[in-house]
Amino acid sequence: MNRIHQELDTLARFSSSEFPSVTRVLYTQEDLNARDYFIGLCEEIGLKVRVDAIGNTYARWEGTAPELAAVGTGSHIDAIPLSGQYDGTVGVFGGLEAIRYLKSLDFKPKRSIELVLFTAEEPTRFAIGCLGSRMMSGQLTPEQALKLKDKEGGFFNDIREAAGFKGDLNDVKLSENYYHAFVELHIEQGPRLEKENLDIGIVDKIAAPSTLIVKLIGEGGHAGAVLMPIRKDAGVAGAEIMMAVERIAKDSESEDTVATTGIFDILPRAVNSIPKEAYLEIDLRDTNIETRDKALADLKQEIAEICEKRHIKYSIELLNCDPPATCDENLVHTAEKAAKGLGYSTKVMTSHAYHDSLFMAQLFPTTMIFIPSKDGVSHRPDEYSSPEEIDKGVQTLALTLKDVAS
Repeated sequence: MNRIHQELDTLARFSSSEFPSVTRVLYTQEDLNARDYFIGLCEEIGLKVRVDAIGNTYARWEGTAPELAAVGTGSHIDAIPLSGQYDGTVGVFGGLEAIRYLKSLDFKPKRSIELVLFTAEEPTRFAIGCLGSRMMSGQLTPEQALKLKDKEGGFFNDIREAAGFKGDLNDVKLSENYYHAFVELHIEQGPRLEKENLDIGIVDKIAAPSTLIVKLIGEGGHAGAVLMPIRKDAGVAGAEIMMAVERIAKDSESEDTVATTGIFDILPRAVNSIPKEAYLEIDLRDTNIETRDKALADLKQEIAEICEKRHIKYSIELLNCDPPATCDENLVHTAEKAAKGLGYSTKVMTSHAYHDSLFMAQLFPTTMIFIPSKDGVSHRPDEYSSPEEIDKGVQTLALTLKDVAS
């Protein structure tokens, strides 16, 4: 399987940042070039490729009973700024390698096997994760998508059309019987498999994400002339909110509650000027929807109290608030059986990161196959899974697909 490792290395060079970091943002030239590279490899082995109106790319290996619902696999290739080369990409190019392997066995699938490259799993450009799979599952409507803007103020529709994707947005959504099952191969992005010296993780639950955008407006002024008792410092209010985010997650009754203030900006950003505005983007997620929603409610209450105390005007936008996913029990068992049949050690586990499979699970029986991540690192240039670990994941995926497609 040396081929997949060479392809992952080639893919990593489609980047606007210097290797080994990878920056590949939706609809940029780097993204479009990487898509073309992937499509070329699919067509080389005779897969039938179609691309929908927002760039979700489907590469189908036709089965002997094409009228039956297909079996899906795949992931994403977009990459947040200065990240690594394995997040998402292992699931896309690993899916391609799994199909090559099954073809080498002269296996003839009864159900078609379809490899999916999802558009924009990362929220980098439009501040919403899993844009492609959200629209495929109907969780994001065309009307909602048309309202999305990037940081430069460009509208989603204008940007996707400029990138060459001009179809009808209503055609992106899949029917509920489109897939018989969906299996996503992915790096763990956490330390559990490596720490326990395990080969393969099989996912039975995927955490529920939510994203808050908080805008604060205070009063600016000269850093020397405005005395402390009368200040309305939006930056300090933002800092207090940031601390509340951490405390609320730590105080949750669920050990799976995690919360992060990933973006915190202030204006005017001058050392001798009081911050008049602050902008925060907050990620809050949990595997349990009740404790996730309680944490959200607690946070909103704290934001209100902090801003009232500091005489700050504020707005809160809930960008997304998604349900968790419970993976299909039979599919979990099938993947676990495939791994054990290959002699690999396994663990049934929760995915605390969310993936496109979260939205596939709203429509189809779904699970994920995890491989170890060195030191649990992800979204950094030193993100790493070894060739041997990737190969084990590909083999497990291949035999899972073989079983489900037979």
